Amino acid sequence: MNIDFQKQDARALTFSNEFDLVFMLCEGAFPLMETDEMNYQILQNAAKALKYSGKLIFTTLNGLFPLFHSVKEFLANSTEAGNAAYENNSFDLMTFREYSRTTAEDDSGNKIELNCNERYYVPSEITWLLKSLDFRTINIYGAKLGAFSRNDKLTTEDFEMLVVANK
Repeated sequence: MNIDFQKQDARALTFSNEFDLVFMLCEGAFPLMETDEMNYQILQNAAKALKYSGKLIFTTLNGLFPLFHSVKEFLANSTEAGNAAYENNSFDLMTFREYSRTTAEDDSGNKIELNCNERYYVPSEITWLLKSLDFRTINIYGAKLGAFSRNDKLTTEDFEMLVVANK
């Protein structure tokens, strides 16, 4: 199988009715953009790239999680040695955005600091967004960090959610 890997801006893709499947790993830029409009552009381009009856599979941050848990404590408890560190976390309930400073170090000892903000979505928002893009079937499942299964019902315990939508 030949695979054409390309590096592009997901907000400005030019594909149209070309793929049977669009798959976005680890949020795949969505919901990592600075504005909701930019996040929506990514979904629009994914939908546009799909053929009729194509499938979109992606993960996003579960907006139900921060209503019941501290995001700051969760990230602190899930950080392992050698992974990025998260500092100065805050969560805005009005915008459902988490703000943090992420620090990472590569094998050569080079450090990088990023000021991040990520958007959490509740299932009803995702459903509405995808319906506005003409997806007919939308299923949302629970997802543990790095573990995705259509057998897991979404709960407030899931930091992420797995979305499977068909046009």
